[in-house]
Amino acid sequence: MTKGGIGSLGHLRRSMAPPWWPITRKGFAWAVRPSPGPHPAAFSIPVAVVLRDALKYAYTLREARRIIAERKVYVDWRVVTDYKFPVGLMDVIYLKGAEEYYRVVPHPTKFYMLHRIDEREAEIKPLRVKRKVTVRRGDLQLTFHDGRTLLLKRGGELGKLSELRTFDTIVFNLKEKTVVDHVPMREGVIAYVIGGHSVGFVGRVESIQVVFKRAKAVTALRSLDGQSVARTILEYVMAIGAEKPSISLPSEEEVKEWEERLGRRPSL
Repeated sequence: MTKGGIGSLGHLRRSMAPPWWPITRKGFAWAVRPSPGPHPAAFSIPVAVVLRDALKYAYTLREARRIIAERKVYVDWRVVTDYKFPVGLMDVIYLKGAEEYYRVVPHPTKFYMLHRIDEREAEIKPLRVKRKVTVRRGDLQLTFHDGRTLLLKRGGELGKLSELRTFDTIVFNLKEKTVVDHVPMREGVIAYVIGGHSVGFVGRVESIQVVFKRAKAVTALRSLDGQSVARTILEYVMAIGAEKPSISLPSEEEVKEWEERLGRRPSL
């Protein structure tokens, strides 16, 4: 998603920032470069840009940094004090004082958007299994899309999750640090398209055709109303529920409002 080119490791020009960021391209030279964190720079957005350009809680970067320094911003129920902290897919943002909760979800044209949720839903987060390896003593370690890891000890209470495969999803309680549910990636589950030309599409998986690598398997999804079909690769699909979605989905009005919201005023 990041445009090609060579630049400083400590700075980021606006012309080189991911095209879906809600910032102006002209008038100012520099943008906030995301810090190393749970999400790649091309698939994340700094929390200061979220406050200033997306949510409009600050007019300048200095105001955004002041809000963050006052420990009023939480990501996945942890206080964030770094204004460059990268926020990415399915992260939960809590604004203390305003008492507002948002989840980062895919958007059809803006790539990512902030979906308003309630406090109860803010406690859970879908995590997609990115890697599964065997470690010492035969234990299994799962790595998820946001960098979290989960150790499954042999014969332990989490042993039932040992059958999880890559691209499966677990529903994780952020407060209690427990696994609520898991959704295997298979035909019939409800999934989100998180990348590619069909990003933001939500539907039920109809087929998964593996030719060579499983990540490149051609995956067909039919919308929940049965009116449209999307085809993409499995790498761009994230399961979010078996019979019904484990999280709330943004309405069409919310999606359109987000597009209008990003174009209300230029950022400084």
